[in-house]
Amino acid sequence: MDTIIHYICLPLGYLMQGCWELVGNYGVAIILFTLAIKILMMPLSVWLQFNSITMVKIQPAINFIKVEYYGDKDRIATEESAMFKKAKYNPFASMIPLIIQIVLLMGVIEIIYAPMTYIMHLPTETLTALSEWSGIEMAGSQFQLRLLERIVDTQAFPTALQGVITEAQFTSMQALGAPFLSLKLTEIPLETWGINTLVPIVTGAAALLMCMAQNAMNPLQAEQSKANKYGMTAFSVGLSLYLGCGVPVGIALYWTASNLLAIVVQVTLNIVNNPKKYIDYDALEKSRKALANIESLGQKKGKKTPEDRANAKRERADYKRFFKVVNKHVVVYAESGGFYKYFEALINHLLDNSNMVIHYVTNDPNDPIFERCKTQPRIKPYYIGIKKLITLMGMLEADMVIMTTPDLDKFYLKRSAVRRDIEYVYIPHGTMSIHMSTREGAFDAFDTIFCPGPHVAAEIRATERVYGLPEKTIVEYGYPLIEKLVAVSAERAKNAEAQPPRERKEILIAPSWQPDNLLDSCIDQLLEQLLRPGYHVTVRPHPEYIKRYGDRMDAIVERYADRVGDELTFELDFSSNTSVYSSDLLITDWSGIFIDFCYATGRPVMFINTKVKSLNPNWEKIGLIPSEIALRTQVGVALEKDELDKTAETADHLISHREEYAQQIKQVLDGFLYKGDYGKTGAVYVLRRIKAIQEAKKKK
Repeated sequence: MDTIIHYICLPLGYLMQGCWELVGNYGVAIILFTLAIKILMMPLSVWLQFNSITMVKIQPAINFIKVEYYGDKDRIATEESAMFKKAKYNPFASMIPLIIQIVLLMGVIEIIYAPMTYIMHLPTETLTALSEWSGIEMAGSQFQLRLLERIVDTQAFPTALQGVITEAQFTSMQALGAPFLSLKLTEIPLETWGINTLVPIVTGAAALLMCMAQNAMNPLQAEQSKANKYGMTAFSVGLSLYLGCGVPVGIALYWTASNLLAIVVQVTLNIVNNPKKYIDYDALEKSRKALANIESLGQKKGKKTPEDRANAKRERADYKRFFKVVNKHVVVYAESGGFYKYFEALINHLLDNSNMVIHYVTNDPNDPIFERCKTQPRIKPYYIGIKKLITLMGMLEADMVIMTTPDLDKFYLKRSAVRRDIEYVYIPHGTMSIHMSTREGAFDAFDTIFCPGPHVAAEIRATERVYGLPEKTIVEYGYPLIEKLVAVSAERAKNAEAQPPRERKEILIAPSWQPDNLLDSCIDQLLEQLLRPGYHVTVRPHPEYIKRYGDRMDAIVERYADRVGDELTFELDFSSNTSVYSSDLLITDWSGIFIDFCYATGRPVMFINTKVKSLNPNWEKIGLIPSEIALRTQVGVALEKDELDKTAETADHLISHREEYAQQIKQVLDGFLYKGDYGKTGAVYVLRRIKAIQEAKKKK
């Protein structure tokens, strides 16, 4: 190592000698030497600038790769490598400046400690003679520095050194040891202090200034996370403080000059090669938000509770347990506990008419499925949070996956990369049209659609024709929840006849979650009209609203905390539909809950015309009128947002004329949904397909 450092120091020593001979002042020579190094390194700096710009230029694509293959580290690494190769980006290039800085610093340290060797080029014999003259041992690292101090203190040329060095060399040594701006470059601040106390302060300040400038101006560093920026700043300032305290002042001078000149170099590079000419910062911000969104999935704000830690441990155990099971036939995925009701009829028929084991994956640690499995051992539930779910879905092996979540393969939930022949079945969690209320292509990756009614079947087929898609399997499934809703509602109505009339009429506010929904646009005006004698209001937000905008919902609940009770209830548990059965009137915007309500109760709906709930801007291509538009004025009354002062009046009218609306609603909804033994229809299809899949596997 000493040999390597020696050969690094030789050319650097000649460069330092040239600077010193040019200006005649050692301190100024060190600064000039630092400037010369920066100039010599400029071609490398230009290349690194281009490399940094290239990285930031392709960063949006890299971020979207991380979003698309989130959880699949191997695939992400492969795609990133291909992207780097295509863009001719070297990911290790950023290490080059650090390596060079370390090498240069090691060289400068050696030169400052041994100026007589590398600047004056004195032979070992001469240094030995000087050691004998001064009485300073050569073994110490500070030998030449102490020797310079002795020579500075010896004003006249000693006769004892005649024949050892020349008077000119003696004068040069005195110049090397002379103070610079009242600072002795040979002294170590930690050992001397005094005016040298300023050295670490100046050195640390220069490093901080350099880091701040680089974080703002360097195209690659500017896009790093705050943690990386702060970490590198802390490291640089810490190193600079050490150099300012524990090494000779001459080394601290070099390091300070190097940091300050680095700012000048970066400014120059940005002027010559402005990053803004190459980088699409709008695309970068969009990709960064997409990545942040997926990385924040399932995260809770605030400090983790013991329950959170217990759930994390439980999740890890369930994840391992899921993959230990082989030959899984049916996997059901539910977003939360409130979704079990959409699978219940199908699961019951499968359990009653086969020996099938149902593997039920849920994002909800409190899903009621965990209670159900205690009495039904053929239901195997797993709590998997949304982040681990991404990986689980990508590595899944089963014959069939049944889910109510659209947009398969569009966002973070992907078809399995391990087994390509899995049949993915979509079960609707509503009865409304799907071509306007879901995103374009939301069902393209599904193989089979369980349709609630003829309108959805027609929309699926029309979408396939318009976009040239292969035909999916359509199952005339109906909507099992309606049957249950109607039965429970009828039972409640029968029981209500034997009870005294309720003192208050029940009004249910159940909005959608899209922009301009009732909770975001006019909940205060509605409650101002409805919180009055004779009414009890239940506010039931959409589950997706709670998931996405929990803080907003918390603020609304807090705002009306003093009204909760006889006047107002917030229903935040979606495992029950009590409010749907018992309400005299539903108020909504574009939520499909109005169909459930009308079917179950035969009672009218008040619609508020907020911004149309349309996730698909191209829905009109399909050529069919969505049912939420077609039925809107046939089962109730629609108010514009500037007519909210008529809310109470309209509510009174609809409730008092509900018998008339009941007949009209019955006529409108007759034939809207498929009829039959819903759960049985789905179970027959599932069992038939599982049998066919198994037989096909045997033939392979």
